[in-house]
Amino acid sequence: MTFKYSLTFILILFLSHINAQKTEDLVLFTVDGTPVYTSEFLRVYNKNIDLVQDESQKDVDGYLTLFTNYKLKLKEAKALGLDENPSYLRELETYKKQLSKSFLTDNQVTDALVKEAYNRVSKEVKANHILVRVSENASPKDTLEAYNKALKLRNRTLEEGFENVRKEVHNGQTIFGEELGYFTGFKMVYDFENAAFNTKVNEISMPFRTRFGYHFIKVFDVRNSRGEVTVAHIMIGKQQKGTTAGTPESRIQDIYKKLQQGEDFESLAKQFSDDKSSSEKGGVLSPFSGGQLSSQEFEDAAFSLNEVGDISKPIQSKFGWHIIKLLNKRPIPAFEEMKSELEAKVKRDERSKLIDDALFLKLRKQYNIDNAQPELDYFVSILNDDYYKRAWTLPADFDNNKPLVKINDRQLTYKDFGSFLLESQGNITSKTTYDILVSKQYETFLNKNLVKYQEDNLENDNPDFAHILSEYRDGLLLFDLMETTIWNVAKTDSTDIQNFYENHKKDYTFPKRIEGVVASSANKKVAKKVGKLLEKKMTPEQIKKLVNNNGEVNIIFTSGIMDSKHQALPPKYKFEKGISKIYNYNNSYIVVQANDVLAETQKTFEEAKGSVSSDYQVYKENNWLATLKEKYKVTINQEALNAVRAQIKNQ
Repeated sequence: MTFKYSLTFILILFLSHINAQKTEDLVLFTVDGTPVYTSEFLRVYNKNIDLVQDESQKDVDGYLTLFTNYKLKLKEAKALGLDENPSYLRELETYKKQLSKSFLTDNQVTDALVKEAYNRVSKEVKANHILVRVSENASPKDTLEAYNKALKLRNRTLEEGFENVRKEVHNGQTIFGEELGYFTGFKMVYDFENAAFNTKVNEISMPFRTRFGYHFIKVFDVRNSRGEVTVAHIMIGKQQKGTTAGTPESRIQDIYKKLQQGEDFESLAKQFSDDKSSSEKGGVLSPFSGGQLSSQEFEDAAFSLNEVGDISKPIQSKFGWHIIKLLNKRPIPAFEEMKSELEAKVKRDERSKLIDDALFLKLRKQYNIDNAQPELDYFVSILNDDYYKRAWTLPADFDNNKPLVKINDRQLTYKDFGSFLLESQGNITSKTTYDILVSKQYETFLNKNLVKYQEDNLENDNPDFAHILSEYRDGLLLFDLMETTIWNVAKTDSTDIQNFYENHKKDYTFPKRIEGVVASSANKKVAKKVGKLLEKKMTPEQIKKLVNNNGEVNIIFTSGIMDSKHQALPPKYKFEKGISKIYNYNNSYIVVQANDVLAETQKTFEEAKGSVSSDYQVYKENNWLATLKEKYKVTINQEALNAVRAQIKNQ
């Protein structure tokens, strides 16, 4: 789904139409005379109230304001004719096609492929292969030659050993002999995956075809997947930005020594980890499985930890240095937990062809299409070699109106198939006999029209499809309205944005900050000692040499410009020049040396431009909504509203 689609659904968080109103529904409110019923509001409220972040909108009155604003915007969008814009209609049609894919499928075949996929992602196969390259559209002669070459090489491996032959014949051009390591389901093209999972350990498969050529493989091992781990980490990035002393490696080693001394992993992560997305959570990362991360070093180190609470030695990745702590380790999830994810993958890869073939067969039965092809000799007779040159045209006396095949009430004619032949001649890359070519093209033509017919009638035949499409139709309309009226306009209102900044300057300031050093120790006496040494004007490096002795790390310094939200500063720290008192923070003792206190200062327009532009859009939208309320009268039915309040209260 595109970003625009995603944003549309965010905009219509509360959207949920019903296709017909019950006669006993009360009218909750009207927008310029158009009624909105209590049943619609209750359904929307109950479905989405947990997703509303603004607490003030979770009560009935607050949510009613949100809902009436939405209805006002839709009213305006239709008044402006946005629902008739060609771009809107095109995008709606694109989404309709995208949505219909999930409704146009054979569920039995899909379920079987999903179960097969689960069995395969539950395992990891270690294999090597030899590939004889041949074009996907090679001639029968070249294809047979490649197969025979692969077969001969396989026979050699049986006598000489697979690895010996693989290393000898690899040339990186026509023949490839490669080590593949461990892989699981969805990591290879489907035909290759089938061969790998159907070949026993220490056996060599027969040659098989993929779009790359003919392969044969040797399977060395099959093991259970490593499952999923949850870890926390402390990361010191490769590039320090002047806030710490020493190299990244020396800093991670200092932190590792503190861990060995018994200090708390979570506290150290909060104080020192450069991964800001996880440091506030004590370094905790989202769970991940094998092959999911972009760093193999990190992944292998994480999976090598066995017991919850185990901590790795410092390891290096392309991102920097890490110390990893195991929080949870679990095997691959149960089938039901993975089912929806696997189904999406199955529909995206080559398995989808099996699903499509099953769908075509089902639609033929549904619409009583005979498996026997109609008489196609006429089309064979009008083809010539121009078809392979993409220069073929229909004859002047072509019989356009002659019926060919009927799908329910839709009659397809010679003209339809003739036009299809014209359009698809560019897709034919290898020569075959005209009768075979026409037969294959007819099958493709029929399948496309079967799917097209069902797709065109989904909104009438499938209530779930109709409901989702209705939601998106209004959501897309709302997106176009906001883009036209607020977002794009706000981008060009440079003078108004500047004036908005001038009128709200006090809202755009840098907070009070210090330029200084923060010292952290698990030992209060050490922290006091460091405070005294700082008073004597000693540098952090000099202090570390005195305090961090006998191979122990008793103090870590963080330096730079810091505000009250900085991870190293205690929440109760008073922004004063000099040496602070000792603070107990994150299970450590903190002393701060403030060399300078930077007062709260006004941000320039350029410094605040991003926030100003965002605030201006909100300001502009609120003013626009006020004009809509004047343009379209909203009338609340108090009796109906009281009934809604009572029903929600009793839920």
